[in-house]
Amino acid sequence: MVIDQTEANAEMIEIIFFGRGGQGGVTAAELLAKAAIRDGLYSQAFPFFGTERRGTPVQAFARISDEPIETASHIYEPDIIVVLDPTLLKIKEVMQRLKKGGTLVVNSAEKPVVEGVEAKKLAYVDATSIALKWIGKEIVNTPMLGALLKAEPLVKLESITEEVDKRFGKENVEAVKEAYDKTIVEGS
Repeated sequence: MVIDQTEANAEMIEIIFFGRGGQGGVTAAELLAKAAIRDGLYSQAFPFFGTERRGTPVQAFARISDEPIETASHIYEPDIIVVLDPTLLKIKEVMQRLKKGGTLVVNSAEKPVVEGVEAKKLAYVDATSIALKWIGKEIVNTPMLGALLKAEPLVKLESITEEVDKRFGKENVEAVKEAYDKTIVEGS
């Protein structure tokens, strides 16, 4: 799902990050959008909160395009879903939103069981262990950016690591790189 940057083939990719408050989903969407801009693409990122407290479900949206983005609505049928907390896989309405033939990226040590989803591609990595190793906390946003880019190279890995370094420092950059290297991608 690499964005073709030729004028004749304009494409917009829509992504939803599903996580829980405190896992960094909103920040992940923002970092992805900034990396896209660094790569000369157009992007936007915005959150959707229910109750704003640690541990509650959170959604963050990102769009990346090679042309200006004129829509500002929520994303209802994303090309890619990134799941920061694997317990959210049990919420059918969350997973059923994935566009047919889309990509699902999950924080999971083992291949996740996903029912009712027609993903063309499934990617997973134990982002929690990687976050604990490099960051010392279960904040999985930066490792999940590495997993996302392994599954779908939407932006250059260097662009993400530069944005992550600017915001958080070297430990988070290492978390991105390790997750990128360890992510298992199934499908095409």
